[in-house]
Amino acid sequence: MKISIVTASYNNKDTILHTLETVRSQINCEVEHVVVDGGSTDGTKEILENFGGITFISEKDEGIYDALNKGIKLATGDVVGTLGADDFYPNNEVLSKISRLFADEHTDVVYADKNYVAPEDITKVVRHWTAGPYKHENWLSGWMPPHLTFYIRRKYFEQYGYYNKSFASAGDYELMLRMMYKHKLNIQYLPELVVTMRTGGTSTASFKNRMRANKEDRKAWQINGLKPKWYTLYMKPLSKINQFFVK
Repeated sequence: MKISIVTASYNNKDTILHTLETVRSQINCEVEHVVVDGGSTDGTKEILENFGGITFISEKDEGIYDALNKGIKLATGDVVGTLGADDFYPNNEVLSKISRLFADEHTDVVYADKNYVAPEDITKVVRHWTAGPYKHENWLSGWMPPHLTFYIRRKYFEQYGYYNKSFASAGDYELMLRMMYKHKLNIQYLPELVVTMRTGGTSTASFKNRMRANKEDRKAWQINGLKPKWYTLYMKPLSKINQFFVK
């Protein structure tokens, strides 16, 4: 079992080395790290060139979903997951735990929990996302799993398609909706923290961004020939409010 981790980067010189090291530190599993850089000019490219042991390309792209598609097509693993260029794993056993779930040949998708931390202090958790056990009908109530905890057998990209590049910000939602809800793949939930993400701004700003993404969320259902409930797309941002009340 090989897991391919795909990272899209662009001018991330302050965080990319930490991301690379956290992937390399994973134990008891076979891991391939594919990094697609969008032509960084801040020194990110030089860090990638000097790191070694990764599959790496640097060229202009059409956005993050185009970059992720390039990485997936370069990947050779049985399973694919993504990790942002400013994200990291909380410990060195994350991917071995993911791998063990995929040892069951009936498992198609695995997802788990996620933390957000302050960029100036990565020990300070500002938001926690507990995804919860999978229930197919929860999609109609605005549920979705954290994208960076989403792992899927690579063959399903070839079978059901890659990220839709026409989306600006909800391409991850559309992909997971398509794979998990429309095609009803076999899914397992790992009730553990598997990824930590540095926030890009305040919690309030993040919430407003999700509200603006509502139009793309609607498009995700439409292009897949799916019909949400009248309240589904209103519930999606509202369902995340409790993530900001970190215990």
